[in-house]
Amino acid sequence: MKIGVLPNLDKHGAAQAVEKMGKLFKGWGYTAYLPDNICGTDYIHLPEEEIYNAADIIVTVGGDGTIIRYAKLAAKVGKPVLGVNAGRMGFLANVEPSELDILKKLKTGEYSIEKRMLLDIDVMENGKLKGNFTAMNDAVITGGFISRIIDIKAYFGEDYISYRADGLIIATPTGSTAYSLSAGGPIVDPISENICITPICSHTIAARPIMLNKNAVVKFKAQSLKKSDIFFSVDGRRATEIKPHTEIFVKKSDYSVKFIRFNNKSFYKTLSEKFKDGGY
Repeated sequence: MKIGVLPNLDKHGAAQAVEKMGKLFKGWGYTAYLPDNICGTDYIHLPEEEIYNAADIIVTVGGDGTIIRYAKLAAKVGKPVLGVNAGRMGFLANVEPSELDILKKLKTGEYSIEKRMLLDIDVMENGKLKGNFTAMNDAVITGGFISRIIDIKAYFGEDYISYRADGLIIATPTGSTAYSLSAGGPIVDPISENICITPICSHTIAARPIMLNKNAVVKFKAQSLKKSDIFFSVDGRRATEIKPHTEIFVKKSDYSVKFIRFNNKSFYKTLSEKFKDGGY
């Protein structure tokens, strides 16, 4: 059994979890890899990009942002991912630092695989590809200034819907419990395959979130009447600036994330625990 460990050491308790896992993996006869820019005993050190091919399973240590970052890369080589929580929310993680002994089940195969869809995004300018991005949570179009209204059109073939809002969120089912939820979007079962469009502070009363089927391909164009900056971000990271002639194409990715699950705790049970009494 070959395990690749990819941590975010900025998270409290992550370094301790990495050291403990190293000792456990060695005792169980696992081969464990760690990026060569991170110190750790009981590991073989490799460049991060080589770990995805060398390992059978990727174990991330950190918060949801850490899991998202590494899971998208692991998806492209078909490797399953397990999240060890060292963040605050840990909505995507399946193991807490106090539960590391359960990792012994990786060798015996006592776990299930839960697939999550991704979004594939092409940003075009004057018919030329400016950038290609993968989103696990969401892609967001927003103005560069607080409360600066922008106009966005979502094209479905020859038809389109116009939004006048502070921005627009295009979310996966996984991302439905993130920014989209805060903007009034629906909570979607994460193993379903839908694309959700949620306006941010819409200035049109009739504008509501829209759920699309997995085969939808949507083109977005945005502009600001006040000539202010418009930005496009993917999973919380700024991707590019949007100009009047920029076109953004969004569809379901051919890749999917394979999450390892050790227990039968349902999404709805997790939802209840994480959002209990309106707190985290």
